[in-house]
Amino acid sequence: MISLRSLAVALFTVVASGLVAADTPLSVIFVNQSPDKEIELFWENHNVDGEHPDRRRHEATIAPRGGWHKSQTFLGHEFSYVIDGQRHYVTPPPGNVNDEQFIMVAGSTDGYRVRCEVSVNSQQYMDYLDILVKPYWAPRAASRFLELVRNGYYDGVAFNRVVPNFLTQFGIAKDYVTRTRERELTLWDDFPKGVKFQPGIMSFAGSGHDSRTTEVFIVMPGISQRKLDQLGENTWETPFAVIEGDVEKSALKKIYSGYGDVPPWGKGPESSRIYDVDGYTRYLPKNFPKLDYIDRCYVVDEVGIGEEL
Repeated sequence: MISLRSLAVALFTVVASGLVAADTPLSVIFVNQSPDKEIELFWENHNVDGEHPDRRRHEATIAPRGGWHKSQTFLGHEFSYVIDGQRHYVTPPPGNVNDEQFIMVAGSTDGYRVRCEVSVNSQQYMDYLDILVKPYWAPRAASRFLELVRNGYYDGVAFNRVVPNFLTQFGIAKDYVTRTRERELTLWDDFPKGVKFQPGIMSFAGSGHDSRTTEVFIVMPGISQRKLDQLGENTWETPFAVIEGDVEKSALKKIYSGYGDVPPWGKGPESSRIYDVDGYTRYLPKNFPKLDYIDRCYVVDEVGIGEEL
């Protein structure tokens, strides 16, 4: 299976295109993030009646845990797939400037649960964050995050930017080779679905259009309405997941925040220095010894499936 990382350069934000001819070519990437179920994808042919043998054509079998299929089709064509005995229909909306679209075939699932076991209170105790990754809020971001979790990317990662009443940010890998490689694989922006930011919401961080890589942030409890209204103004700030349960009582509020924001707004670590070869071996332990870290993250329903955690 080819990693979704290899598709990162092909994932652009959807743009409104007004009236489009019915025979407009469209490339659609269908992704299956189910922990253990293959998905049979069909193309629905409405040019013939329901009893005709060509009414529903088998398009592809999509493997679980990030399997994908790219279909060369036309705007307005309908597809279907079955999950847990229920058939779901999808007509991909207009694509981007390259006539491309990205669809997660997730049926009616509420989301995919990820648990991150983390240190809290400056590495004094262990706790956890339960994350619900939402398949339809921002499918590119959701798929990328799940891929990184499965690859163990976030294991050992520092909570390098913790600002009370604003946000907590992480996502620079502990391994130098890994973080250097992954930061070059930018993800194009998702098309916003109107999901509003609130405490516990997660989004990828970025620095410009189509700039997302591996760093994510979580909105903190106590954030002001003014700051909430500002989140999402940038195209790369698109919610893709949410902390489950009562955010006020979660491990999020126990993560060490004494260093504050990044310079010049605070005395926290500089992201650029963490990316250096000695970021985790010297820079962080010497200058920021009280930081908390992620021990490991995993997809809950995939425990015991495939490779051991």
